[in-house]
Amino acid sequence: MLHAMTDTPIGPDHPLRYPLVNELHARPSPRIKAPCTVVMLGFKEPRDAVNRDRGRDLAHLADLTRRHGAPDPQPGTSHYTATLGRHALRWEGHAEFVSYTAIEPGSPPRPFDPALADIFPADWQARAPGRRLAAVMIQVEMLPDDPDEVLPLVEQWFAPEGLAVSWVLDGAGVAAGDFRIDPAGWMRFAVFVPPGIGPGRIGRVVQRLLELETYRAMSMLGLPRARDLTERLNTLDPRLTGLVEGMASDASVPEAVLHELLDLSSRLEGAAMQHSFRFGATEAYEAIVHDRIAALREDRFEGRQMIQEFMARRYEPAMRTVKSARRRLATMIDRAGRAGELLRTRVDVQRSAQNQSLLARMDRRADLQLRLQHTVEGLSVVAISYYAVGLLGYAVHPVAAAVGMDKTLLLATLTPVVVLGVWLAIRRIRARLHDGPDGH
Repeated sequence: MLHAMTDTPIGPDHPLRYPLVNELHARPSPRIKAPCTVVMLGFKEPRDAVNRDRGRDLAHLADLTRRHGAPDPQPGTSHYTATLGRHALRWEGHAEFVSYTAIEPGSPPRPFDPALADIFPADWQARAPGRRLAAVMIQVEMLPDDPDEVLPLVEQWFAPEGLAVSWVLDGAGVAAGDFRIDPAGWMRFAVFVPPGIGPGRIGRVVQRLLELETYRAMSMLGLPRARDLTERLNTLDPRLTGLVEGMASDASVPEAVLHELLDLSSRLEGAAMQHSFRFGATEAYEAIVHDRIAALREDRFEGRQMIQEFMARRYEPAMRTVKSARRRLATMIDRAGRAGELLRTRVDVQRSAQNQSLLARMDRRADLQLRLQHTVEGLSVVAISYYAVGLLGYAVHPVAAAVGMDKTLLLATLTPVVVLGVWLAIRRIRARLHDGPDGH
């Protein structure tokens, strides 16, 4: 029965089912044994990194692997691992950047020696498709029997004013760093782990520190954009305020206000289009930074500053600046939209007043035309009656002579009848013209 159920067809899978499941396992944390040195480089195209030619990234990776006799990466891959001599290499392709991580086992004679990064030659870095945005070196050492011996080491390796030291992963190790770039161009961290800790936990600590620095650098790309946008908004804000205040004046010309408002709105919408992606990416990267800090699960070490405290004081103000610029831009776009609505309302009110004035003038004109028509009708009755009486005089002359009646008296008697008949005829004609050709 079990065999029959296994052979039963279950239908075709969704074409993305396996790729989406594989994505969950594409970037596992490295397994690292102490002591060792970890160096990481992150490269990003200065502009339009999302739409970059990813084939160039793979070609640059292949250039490095061929130097050490390692196999070429597969076309279209986003994750690659290989062994290059004594180094374990990890390459990852991300939406906007690529990262190279090399792990060299053993404790070096001199910690944080720039020669430890010779796995990434200078000429090879110079030919990278992008520019170096992150360069991190992590020294993983064994934790001394007396944890107090860690402080003299980290105080010797790092700048005291920015030094952050803390227990991580609920006391599984100690992480330290000053978040400064040394003369050789590296951001340095130190990790001390006790004997017996598994390589998986060491790898998770190292991976979180690498991602913390990488995504911090990526998120702070929004800071220069925010400062530039703030300067532009400082110029546009008074114009928009003056425009709205001037709309209350009767002296303002709607056409001029409309042109000014269109110019402001187009500038604001253009700024929103230019900065929307970077600000959205900054928000996403900031969330990853906070997630990596929380994943370290820090505890205070000998009363020293923790990484999360350092980031709260030095990193969060930059992110608040970006958020403030983004909110201000959205607010000004809303203000410009409301100003457009006010202008439209004002124009509608003015147009309504003009229409009412026009209708009043049309009413007066129609009244004048009606009066003129009545006057013309009256004159028409007089004129027609005059000619009718004249014609009637020729007709009644023989009658007056026959009956022995004076012609003038007879015409005077008939004149009111003629005038009344002409008036009735004109009134009937006007009524027919008003009712229509069919008389209804």
